[in-house]
Amino acid sequence: MKYKYYSYLKLLVGLLVLFSCQQQIKVKNNVRPQADTIGFAQYDWQMDSIMDRIFRTQSEYLDGEDGATETTSKVVISPHDDYSYVGYLYPAILQKIKANTVFIFGVAHKAKLLNMEDQIIFDSYDYWNGPYGSAKASSVREELLELLPLEMFQVNDSMQQMEHSVEAIIPFLQYYNRNVEIVSILVPYMSYDKMMEISKPLSEAIKTVASKKNWTWGKDFAFVISNDGVHYGDEDWGGKNFAYYGTDSIGYLQAMAHEEKIIQAISGGLNPEKVKTFTEFTIQESDHKQYKWTWCGRYSVPFGLLTAYYLQQALDINPLIGTPVGYATSIDHPHIPVDDLNMGVTAPASQRHWVGYAAIRYE
Repeated sequence: MKYKYYSYLKLLVGLLVLFSCQQQIKVKNNVRPQADTIGFAQYDWQMDSIMDRIFRTQSEYLDGEDGATETTSKVVISPHDDYSYVGYLYPAILQKIKANTVFIFGVAHKAKLLNMEDQIIFDSYDYWNGPYGSAKASSVREELLELLPLEMFQVNDSMQQMEHSVEAIIPFLQYYNRNVEIVSILVPYMSYDKMMEISKPLSEAIKTVASKKNWTWGKDFAFVISNDGVHYGDEDWGGKNFAYYGTDSIGYLQAMAHEEKIIQAISGGLNPEKVKTFTEFTIQESDHKQYKWTWCGRYSVPFGLLTAYYLQQALDINPLIGTPVGYATSIDHPHIPVDDLNMGVTAPASQRHWVGYAAIRYE
């Protein structure tokens, strides 16, 4: 009988040890994997080489020899396309993000695939893959979820895992701050009114958490809004024609003039009227799910800016002022060479297929 109890006890201990190991493996493996390992860096040596090449060949566009500055930004709009194409605009816009906690407002490119709309999307990962080690998912995320109305959000790792607009930002944030922590917020299909409805409670939740922690906006936390400008041309767009003004040199200049109008609409003092103007440029009035002008950030940009606007009101601080840092396209400057880094590009770049990149800072 004594041996029998001992056997049961031994079995129970074994099961407990097995369960503990499984839990440890689960926690250890709860790292969000990188979706795009071609256009973006996944190793430190790749990232170091990318930055070195940017500093050596495009340093005239940066603030300081190595892109470092002492000032900080509260909010920035950053591109998220292939590093080879975007080049200097990444450090130019992200070098002033000095906060340890960064809220990244991302695009939900495949929201239609998962039938997602009218809710912001969080993840449940403990870490995100990064070239300088895994980037921690901030515990602030759970604090926000406790404060937000349940109908305004969902936690969906499937959507977060297939989306590349957040992971593009992390290596540059890590380059400047190895200890950066992130909160990923994807913004799927959403009308302007729905953005207003959700962004205000989110800003109030962020204020509550920041006040509790005695955080200062810009110093302790910041917003990065992930976005690419116009997707233009009549080739390799899944059979669609986005060459609104044609594909000759005159059409390109007209497209650039149109892009400038959009950028100016959200520059200067931040307010909801400007944000609404942006949506009127990019979203069809009759159907907010349809492009009017093909900015993939047509939801992330206005939602992120509205959240920033309501937060500045809640914190009773001076209005944010938006300043364009730069604009480029995938065909207007030499590309950063990446073939020798086991990297590449994920789409063509030509007069008939190009992408615009807007970088705007709010301080």
